[in-house]
Amino acid sequence: MLEGFFSDERAPDPALNEVRDEILRLDPDGSRWAAVIRHTYDMIYNGQETGRYRWDQLMKTEKTHFGTLFEINAQREFGFDGGDETDYRIAGHQVDAKWSQSMGGWMLPPEVFDELALVATGDDAQSRWSLGLIRATAGVRRVGHNRDKKSQLNELGRQRVEWIWRDAELRPNVLLQLPRHVVDHIFDHRHGTERTNRLFRAAEGMLVHRNAVATVSRQLDAQKRVRYNGGARSALQPEGYIILSGMYHRELAVEFGVPVPNADEYVSLRIVPSDRGVRLGVRSWRRAQLADAGGTPAPKIRE
Repeated sequence: MLEGFFSDERAPDPALNEVRDEILRLDPDGSRWAAVIRHTYDMIYNGQETGRYRWDQLMKTEKTHFGTLFEINAQREFGFDGGDETDYRIAGHQVDAKWSQSMGGWMLPPEVFDELALVATGDDAQSRWSLGLIRATAGVRRVGHNRDKKSQLNELGRQRVEWIWRDAELRPNVLLQLPRHVVDHIFDHRHGTERTNRLFRAAEGMLVHRNAVATVSRQLDAQKRVRYNGGARSALQPEGYIILSGMYHRELAVEFGVPVPNADEYVSLRIVPSDRGVRLGVRSWRRAQLADAGGTPAPKIRE
């Protein structure tokens, strides 16, 4: 039968519904799956050792390995049982995890034919990810196979993916949010301490994950490069900057109207004295605007 000549009638699939319901029971808002994907990107970049932060810097073998890491990290996060020939058993049903960096590019091996496939994709530059389910029947697979007898979804199959999350928000990679020439300038210094200072200047008002700090500093004690006593907080304080952490300064982030960092994130902001604003020390402060001149050192905040 030629590809595309399949009935568009969708047969009921109770097993798919049960797997979907179990996934949603374990993670109602998708935050745990989003964390798995964020962690997998950061693992494959290995920024602290390599200084890499984007997909096109990876070798072909590393890109291929992403799917394996995604499968392993998801199993660790959710504790799925192993399947007989598939990756998992979820709600008692065989499920195989498939990742593709491009939408619809999932490669389906013979062991997943007629079984449920958990298909996922993401775009780190756009801070988006998607995850859905489909039963890999003959009607939704391409007729042709590659040398490993793997197939892909045909057009009907791509339409029939039941998305649990589609284009959901991924925690941003700040090094992909900044202009490339700015990031190149950040890395264009021999010392990790100065690279870290440049990061927090450039990313003012943006969430900066610990992994970004490690990638820029390229040092084992990367988080020390943020603190006072020689870190970015000390270096940028005379310029009017404070660096808020999700561990201690979430309320300050709310008061200043900047993104609220999680426990493993920071946000830097430049502040200036103000008659009305956030009370820090003996005076009030507000977030600086482009037209505001510098010159007043920022107060020291709790670490």
